[in-house]
Amino acid sequence: MPTAARTYWLTTSCRIRRKDQSLLIERDHGEHVRIPITDVRDLIACKPVDVNTSVISLLNQHHINVHLLGYYGDYTGSLTAADTATSGETVIAQVALATDPERAMPIARDIVRATAFNVRRIIDRTLLKAPYTVLKNNTEDAPDAASLMGIEGNFRRSAWEVLDTKLPDWLQLHGRSRRPPKNAGNAFISYVNGIVYARTVTALRLTPLHTGIAFLHSTMERQRHSLALDMAEMFKPMFSERLLLRMASRNQLKPHHFDVDSNQAMLSDTGRKLVVAAVRDEFATTVNHRELKRPVAYDELLYLEALKVTRACLEGDTYKPFRIWW
Repeated sequence: MPTAARTYWLTTSCRIRRKDQSLLIERDHGEHVRIPITDVRDLIACKPVDVNTSVISLLNQHHINVHLLGYYGDYTGSLTAADTATSGETVIAQVALATDPERAMPIARDIVRATAFNVRRIIDRTLLKAPYTVLKNNTEDAPDAASLMGIEGNFRRSAWEVLDTKLPDWLQLHGRSRRPPKNAGNAFISYVNGIVYARTVTALRLTPLHTGIAFLHSTMERQRHSLALDMAEMFKPMFSERLLLRMASRNQLKPHHFDVDSNQAMLSDTGRKLVVAAVRDEFATTVNHRELKRPVAYDELLYLEALKVTRACLEGDTYKPFRIWW
């Protein structure tokens, strides 16, 4: 994983122009910012951006992706560089693994279990012990990926109910709602989930894997990065639910950080900047890796997970999905 470059977050509407081998960020209000292209790993645009072909050419030369978040903060798409890392040999092996039910189903099952494990770890180990046990038992006999996702959905509903008991009334989710989120809690979760998904796409595109070939989510369905959906599921609780609980307990989130009307909600400009700063700091948090014997940033965990999937495809390693160990 390139260590010199980093993710840049565009939290206000801007125009991106090329200035030699740099990006020039032009904002209507505020100073222009010049960023050397070699300092950029990817861009996450939280507000509308304007780019031209000269910028796209420079981004493409350096294999830099631009991820776009929509009006409600959900992931809407990416401006991706030409595929250079994907290898035919790896894709053939990936397809062989993903289309073999006897090998793909255990991976899908473990992804669901690892996701539930992480959700329980973040929200409440005691109150979610019984739902987690039910999920483990039911996934054992699930015949296909659709059944696994249904079982995970039941567990998630229990988790959201427990999550609500730890939040102030105005931040409670009352069930998950998307596009648009119906309340402030859902707006927060959708926004952070979109960022995690975007960062997962970048991590996968650093490997020879194809992002559209997955084990749990339907392959290439609606032109999505299905493998990013698989991987992001395990990491979303570590950022979305954890940050929501932490910022609520520290009284950092206020009603004015959200624009809410009768049936929809979204982060306000000040709320968006606050949440982006919190997510950015969280991605930079480090933890001692048990196998590598060195500190790794949460951000790097996404890339390491993508490498594990690569080894499962090419070398036949048993894939063990990410579980929080600290």
